[in-house]
Amino acid sequence: MSEFNKLCKTIDELDPDTYTAILTGKSAKVIPALAALSEDGIDGVTVFAHFILGAVVADGKLTEEEYLLAMPLFKSFFGDSVNYDDCKRIVKSMKSETEELKTTIDEMVDILGQLSEDLKDDIIIICMLICSIDGKISAKEKSWIKQLIE
Repeated sequence: MSEFNKLCKTIDELDPDTYTAILTGKSAKVIPALAALSEDGIDGVTVFAHFILGAVVADGKLTEEEYLLAMPLFKSFFGDSVNYDDCKRIVKSMKSETEELKTTIDEMVDILGQLSEDLKDDIIIICMLICSIDGKISAKEKSWIKQLIE
């Protein structure tokens, strides 16, 4: 089993308290570091939101757990009147925009290339945690994460 698959399995098996502690700790480290970053006028918090949303929609499905985790981001992007069903439709439409998704992934990879290895690793772990919120990092999610790593 590859190191990547072992890490995915470890993350999938985290208990809720450990999961929350790691996600909170890594986010507290990453957000200020990205806030200092500005990429073509895009602030670091927006960059972080793109990573989170990318992780949420990586498998092309939106579970209720993912929605609840990302709800503040969805509301900030789409407004307060957006609900779970609306977000599922948005995710479905994003899935059909493959060229746009490819461009977004390329931009995310470019941003990761500018960061320290520690910060990059923390962002990857956060994305993996988000992908595992529904209990398992799927094959599609693993593929998406690997694109960020390479």
